[in-house]
Formats: sequence, C-alpha cells, structure tokens
Amino acid sequence: MFRPFRSMKAPLAAALLCTALASPAFAAKDLVVGVPDNLTGLDPADINDTLSQSATRTMLQGLYGFDKDMKLIPVLAESAEISPDAKEFTFKLRKGVVFHDGTPFNAQAVKVNVDRVANPANKLKRQSLLSMLAESEVIDDYTIRLRLKEPFGALLNNLAHPGAMMHSPKALETYGKEIGRHPVGTGPYKFVSWSADTLKVARNESYWKQGLPKVDSVTFKSMPENGSRVAALQAGEAQFIYPLPPEMVKVVEKNPALDIINGPSIIARYVAMNETKKPFDDVRVRQALNHAVDKNAFVKVVYNGFAKPMDSALPPNLGFYVDQGDPYPYDPAKAKQLLAEAGYPNGFETEMFARNNTTSIRAMQFLQQQLAQVGVKVNVQPLEAGIEAAKVWSVEKPEDSTVQMQYGGWSASTGDADWGLRPLLWGKGFPPKFFNVAYYKNETVDTAIEAAIATADPAKRAEAYKVAQAQIWKDAPWIFLIVENLLAGQSKKLSGLHQLPDGGLIMEDADLK
Repeated sequence: MFRPFRSMKAPLAAALLCTALASPAFAAKDLVVGVPDNLTGLDPADINDTLSQSATRTMLQGLYGFDKDMKLIPVLAESAEISPDAKEFTFKLRKGVVFHDGTPFNAQAVKVNVDRVANPANKLKRQSLLSMLAESEVIDDYTIRLRLKEPFGALLNNLAHPGAMMHSPKALETYGKEIGRHPVGTGPYKFVSWSADTLKVARNESYWKQGLPKVDSVTFKSMPENGSRVAALQAGEAQFIYPLPPEMVKVVEKNPALDIINGPSIIARYVAMNETKKPFDDVRVRQALNHAVDKNAFVKVVYNGFAKPMDSALPPNLGFYVDQGDPYPYDPAKAKQLLAEAGYPNGFETEMFARNNTTSIRAMQFLQQQLAQVGVKVNVQPLEAGIEAAKVWSVEKPEDSTVQMQYGGWSASTGDADWGLRPLLWGKGFPPKFFNVAYYKNETVDTAIEAAIATADPAKRAEAYKVAQAQIWKDAPWIFLIVENLLAGQSKKLSGLHQLPDGGLIMEDADLK
C-alpha cells in the first residue's frame, strides 16, 4: 500500500498558510482623534459647538464649505448666480452624488433641508443661518433658487457653515427629531455608532470623490483630562489630539514620532456677564472686571504663552476686525474704584461655569483668584458638555436664565464678521434663538449689525462693523480675554488631517502610513 511521504514541516506550513489566508492583505487604517469634551449631538442644524460640528463634517456636506485655509469653496453646489440686490441666489448642483442610504442628492433634497432649517417652528439652534429665507424653488433636478426676505451679502458663507449641511430627506422622514442620532449624509464617512464619549464612522465606499477617503474608520474619543489626551497620543492610541495642552508642548516636542501644529486661529475666549442680573446690569461693574484681570498673565498661566490678549470683540484674523487699543489695562485700583462707584465697595459674590476640561477649569481658577483681589468672590462650576448646553439653551425667556457668568469661547465658522458678532451680541439674539448669553442689547450695535448684513458692499459693511466693535468694547458685556493659538499634536504617520482657523477639523484627505 502506497504511503505518501510526510514531512515534519507540513503541519507548520499548513498553519502558516491558514494564518495568511485569515489575515487581511493590508492592516486596517483606523484613525483615532482625542478631543476634550463629549459631543452634544450629530444634527449640525441643532448643535452649537465646533467639536460636534467637526464630527458631523465627516458624514455630512453642504452646498459650500471651506478649504484648509478657510477659503470659501463649492462642495455640493457647482456654482451660484447672485442677483444685484443680493436677494436671489440660484445654484447649479453637483450631479452623480447619493446619500449614504442611496437617496439621490438633487434640488428637492436641498429644498427639504433648507426649508427645515429656516422654519422657526422646528426650533433648530442654527435656524438663524437661514432665517432670512423667504422661499426655495426647485427649477429643475439640479437647479434651485433661494429668495430672501431682505438682502444678505454673507449667504454663501452661511451656507458653508456646518449648520447648513444636509441630511438625506429619506432619513429626515424616517427619524424625525431623532435625526441627531442617525445622521445620513453624502460625506466621506458613514455613521457607525455613538456612545457618551465615543463616535465611530467608517469609510463610504461610494463617495463621489474618487480615491477618497484613504482611512477605513475615524473614531472621536472624549478625553477631558489633558494628561490622558497626551498619554494616548504618545502611546499610539490616538493619532491626533486637540487641543494639545499648552503646558505639555515641550513634552511632545521631545518625542521624535510626533508633530506639533501651532497656528493662528479665530477662536476668542471671554467671560459673558448676564446683564439682566445684578450687579452686571451696571456697565461700571463690567468695566471693573475687565481691569481686574491681567490678560497677559492669563496668556502665560492658562495658555503657556500660546495666545494673545483680545483687543476687540472680533479676532484679528476675521474680516472687518478693528483694533480697539487698550482701554482696559490691568489696574486693580481702577477696578475697585469703579466697583465702589457702582455701589459695591466691598465687592460681591457670584458664580461662573464652563466645560469640565482641564484648560477651562484652570482658566476659571485663574479668574477666580484675580477677581478675589478686588473683592469679588466667584464660585466656579465645571460642567459636562451636555449639562452646560442645557443650562444655556433650555430657557425661553431672559428672566428664566440662571446664568451669571460663563467662561467660554466662539469662532465664526462662516468665516465672516457677521457670525463673529450677531450670534453673540445682537439684541435680538438671546437664547434659545442665538448665543447672546450676556443678554446684551444696545441700539447702536443692533443697527450696525443689521446694516452690515443688509448689503454686499465691503466698504459699507466695514464702516458698520467699525461702529459695532467700538460700542461693544465700551459697553464690556464680556471680560475680554484672549485669542488662542491652534495647538494640536499628531503622529508623524498621519497626513491630510487639517484644522481650520475656527478650530474645526477636516478629515476627507486624512491618511495613515
């Protein structure tokens, strides 16, 4: 009986062959991004924070967007024809694009989305982006016309804001108010899962841009503690972290496998003071608190030098910014004098809240110490992102607000001065419509802001914004603090992930070696 020769190496060779067949030809490219806070939602029309907007940008797109330098670019629109009076905008749309659920992208899809955002009955947080819309008209499958109630020269910038990105009409119909947990867009990645501190999206194999995306998945991981975020980067558990804690820049610099991103931003940090609450209804108190804070020391202690003191309500890298000089130098004696004139010779007690990440807590502690030196006792409250959002947005009337002081920040994600002022300091923009947490109202400012958006003439807009900035600086609805640098850390294996001046992230071109 014939017996075939059996080599002792045969079992090993068979095992190796099975292992090879079971393994993928290439390792999966899974990108992990470490961020400081939990996401607050995934419906871009109903969220207010840049971080959550960055997450939705992976999945959804709008008619317009921004490149890595925050220059306006067409995305789902190919072109726009604008009437001379800036009241009628006709868009030619990109063909051959489908939503992740197979629904075609066309003019009807655009109409469903813009009408949804513009309708005040839907009470979406970004309704103001399209509040000027009078009517949307489908001309043909790939042409849509938007008619406005009044001229609005910054409409393309508003449409480039993440809040104007588009869901599948089918998904909107299916999920209704729960769309924020079931995003379906046209972007490079598809929604996979979202828990309290983790969002995962996966490669869209049918993406309309050939060759993209280059990574298989992106995971946003909330890491509020600065040290944990840096440790994850150094261990390779995250390939990108934002923000890179300023105090840990030197640690990351010593790691040859990592790179540091340090660039200018349009992110302003300030403390909003609720003018409907005593003692903040007195301008002398608000001016006093500006004199009580050493802004240069704030830069050094809180941001380790990676920031600059504010000298206007607008950041320098935003259009129509005007330097207001330095009318609020650090002067505790002046602060005490103004407090005494306002009837508070012994100071007062108040509270301040902010997000519960390391840098925000350190900022509040610094402010607490500074204000104590002029007799103002501040109780600080670090809050989780969702709780903080509810504290601001759950109120319908100014008198119901419990806000006294809020340490926060803002970046004009339309790239236009309108979005740097109107959401924050317009007298018709109190929560829940806008983000005027200071409940600040001044007729001069309101008139200027409204005049600036009623024209597309740059010279007229510049003059209006000059007036607004001067009055706001004088009225001091905020403790004006700093404009921060963009600081991020990344693995040298990562390329193509871009951070915009407003702090937003674009991951369409991201790749891992």
